[in-house]
Amino acid sequence: MFKNRKSASLIGFYLLLGYVVLQFIWWGYLMVGLTKKWTMVAGEGIVFLVILFIGAIRVRRTFRKETQLARQQSNFLLSVTHELKSPIASARLQLETLLLRDLDKEKQKEILTNAISDTDRLNALVSTILLAAQIDRERIHPDRQVQDFSAFMNKLLSRKGLVGSHRLVTGIREGIQFNMDAFYFESVVLNLLDNACKYSPRESEIRVELKRDGDLIVLEVADQGCGISDAEKKQIFDKFYRVGREETRTAKGTGLGLYIVSSIVREHGGEIRVSDNSPAGSVFRLQFKK
Repeated sequence: MFKNRKSASLIGFYLLLGYVVLQFIWWGYLMVGLTKKWTMVAGEGIVFLVILFIGAIRVRRTFRKETQLARQQSNFLLSVTHELKSPIASARLQLETLLLRDLDKEKQKEILTNAISDTDRLNALVSTILLAAQIDRERIHPDRQVQDFSAFMNKLLSRKGLVGSHRLVTGIREGIQFNMDAFYFESVVLNLLDNACKYSPRESEIRVELKRDGDLIVLEVADQGCGISDAEKKQIFDKFYRVGREETRTAKGTGLGLYIVSSIVREHGGEIRVSDNSPAGSVFRLQFKK
């Protein structure tokens, strides 16, 4: 349905453009016949056609951007609907099992732990959506304070189950001080790790490094996943954008993670780059001035 509407709009646009060009040629022919001034009519005609051509290109580009955004928003709604329903359904099933069956304490504990995990997943998704909305409205104002960035990273990376079944390898240089908002920066690190886990094979290595590079503070997150094409490297930080084709994608997500990361990094005066890892995967490099 979406593709049909897009095709119909494009056809209408090209028909209108063709009609304008034909009418212009006809009126140009009539003007030449009346004035006999070929040079004047040709000069004005060329200017008009150039302006028309430039305008048509800009309209075409705008149309493509709007249709792409509409498609991404539609995919986002489908993803969010699934991401919201799954933990709710799972938690309900866990609690119904606990309510209807007489289970031993060990089994009860397991079920409650699973239910809490589902609510944590739901809470994380809602927090991501709210944070993205705040960024859109320019309502994030980091409360930056100079603190021990190294200690912050060590504490965060020590959390149990942070990268699931993947192997986390860290290289945190001690004693790095950074003017940062710990609340927002936790979201940066967690989103980068979540992105690495989604697109990397189970049991593969995820490497996190914090170091100094000259007058820069550098944070790198590297995975051994499917990698990112050069064309997509320019788009992955756009809102709702997700790597790969929608019809063949298997990784869950909303397309907001890297958008949030890049926005918070900019608020901290830094920049983020992505490059190819060796032999496979991607490296996300965040760098900030001391």
